[in-house]
Amino acid sequence: MTWLRTVLLQQRGSLFEWVPICLAIGIGWYFLLRFEPSSFFLICTGLAAVSLLASHRLLGEAFAPIAIATALVATGFVLAAYRAHDVASPVLGWRYYGPVEGRVVNIDRSGSDALRITLDRVIMERTSPHRTPERVRISLHGDQTHSITPTPGLRVMTTAHVSPPGGPVEPGGFDFQRHAWFGQLGGVGYSRVPLLAIEPADKGDPGLLVFRVRMAVAARMLEVLPGDVGGFAVAVTTGARSAISQEALADLRASNLAHLLAISGLHMGLLTGFVFALLRLIIALIPPFALRVPARKLAAGGALIVASGYLALSGGNVATERAFIMVAVALTALMLDRRAISLRAVAIAATIVLFLRPEALLGPGFQMSFAATTALVAVFGYMRDHRISMGPNWAKPVVAVLISSGVAGLATAPIGAAHFNAISHYGLLANLTSVPMMGMVVIPAAVLALCLAPFGLDWLGLWIMGLGLRWILEVGGFVANLDGARSFVAGPGVAVLPMMSLGFLWLCLWQGRTRLAGIAPVLVAFWMWHVADRPVGLIAENGALVGVMTDQGRALSKSKGAGFVAQNWLENDGEATDQITAASRWPTGGAALPGGVEVTHLSGKKAVAAFDGCGEGQIIVANQDLPTVKADCLILDPQRLRDTGAVAIFMRDSGVELTSVRDVTGDRLWTPWAKR
Repeated sequence: MTWLRTVLLQQRGSLFEWVPICLAIGIGWYFLLRFEPSSFFLICTGLAAVSLLASHRLLGEAFAPIAIATALVATGFVLAAYRAHDVASPVLGWRYYGPVEGRVVNIDRSGSDALRITLDRVIMERTSPHRTPERVRISLHGDQTHSITPTPGLRVMTTAHVSPPGGPVEPGGFDFQRHAWFGQLGGVGYSRVPLLAIEPADKGDPGLLVFRVRMAVAARMLEVLPGDVGGFAVAVTTGARSAISQEALADLRASNLAHLLAISGLHMGLLTGFVFALLRLIIALIPPFALRVPARKLAAGGALIVASGYLALSGGNVATERAFIMVAVALTALMLDRRAISLRAVAIAATIVLFLRPEALLGPGFQMSFAATTALVAVFGYMRDHRISMGPNWAKPVVAVLISSGVAGLATAPIGAAHFNAISHYGLLANLTSVPMMGMVVIPAAVLALCLAPFGLDWLGLWIMGLGLRWILEVGGFVANLDGARSFVAGPGVAVLPMMSLGFLWLCLWQGRTRLAGIAPVLVAFWMWHVADRPVGLIAENGALVGVMTDQGRALSKSKGAGFVAQNWLENDGEATDQITAASRWPTGGAALPGGVEVTHLSGKKAVAAFDGCGEGQIIVANQDLPTVKADCLILDPQRLRDTGAVAIFMRDSGVELTSVRDVTGDRLWTPWAKR
């Protein structure tokens, strides 16, 4: 006990950095539950948190932080539950086909490169208002030559197929149902019918004013900078990616430059840093003024105003909000004569983000952003405290860029690989030749274009901006086409990233030699990732596709259809192949699993109608409801899969084991399962 007291007392002065970590543990605890906690349990948890905070001094100086940490974990749990209930809105409970009417509140593109609109104030035929989703998202397919061009606030109508948001494509996969719940997206679908305008946009609606400004800025940029360069410019200024081609996106992803498309901490930091330096220079050039005002504080205030405008222009998405909060904390620290870049500032930013959007914890954006920032601050702080030189003055900028790219790349690589199943082997090379261009050319040129816009000379700044963006696109294409530029890895288990993150944070935040204990969970997490086994069989949630593991890799039952599911299965396996190749591995008549289990996929009305039964040791999967027949096998058709979601098949020592999405996610607010 004396040893523990001594260790805890050594952490004084560095405990605040653990506040967001404790909140994150509580938030993660809520999302890992397989049931929705009752109101009584939430009230008791909240009261326990208050009691611990009120009585923590009774434990003494050494052990009081333990009580505070426990209270913060409970607070995170209650906070996540409150947020989940606060955003509750109707979710479509059936497949709908018919007229859909609503107001355009977002315009983007789907994964298949189709124009996609998000509608609010939705009206659906034969659907009562209390069952109508708050928002629906519709992709526009087919011949849309006679469609009107959707604009912000325009009320439109079309005939569409709309379904409830789909669940994970496999147990433990990305949960789109949960993602849609927090975005109040109650239905997704598509239309092949031209879009009709039924009511003009309300010009006086302040909520859509920024949206209109964004669209106007995007149109002007595409007018001056056509093609992918213009699409790239629109993405880094307004956050909209609909104008950049899928080929360019694929190259940027393969070269690890896709992060330059998202308005994140890099863009916000480069912009505010440039504006801060520019304002300080302007003030310094006016000696009478410079001698009478706090130049640094004024420059920080001006940069904060510009950052606020950038946040509004970008549409205020989660990634940009997170970046703005981090920058705002740093600039406020400057105005208060505090150290702007410190682990405490990072902790404040993370705490604010988690309080505002607890669900952000589960996204790769939050994880990668704060992993990179924490690692950079910790490394450069260590170098500063130990007076490690970066060489002569002329070399320091180059060395700083090298260290920053290397540290950020190492910190985010495991998270990116876990979420996207890919590793870019030349990402460091691509970033070293692209990030400086973003900071020295693209961002200053964007500010120049903004300053010249009132005089009609914005084209000059945009032209310079285009030069930098064209260079980045060419670097991305060159690196993406190098041999071995990208490899794929299998997805990790649910415990890998939390364990790895806690070990990494322990190394960065804990004081004393015991910080080295953080290496152990990191190594264990990598080992767990390495030995994790993939399912020998996978079944889509509607029975449309079956995948069985073979010696050559995953074999798929169909070469077309359910393409999104097929792509995700293959990526989670760590395979760099396509659906057609995987389908060529499927054996004629059915696939055999280890242990003599046979999997048969019945696809289409004829195959279902010809089904007359099966025997023991068979698994029958159908994409249509099967008739009631005498069968001794396991049957999985849409009717049964509606109660389970997608199914994974594992081979254990005890035999075949089936795990469904419902077994993993449980019954939550965002999982509208039928009663068992």
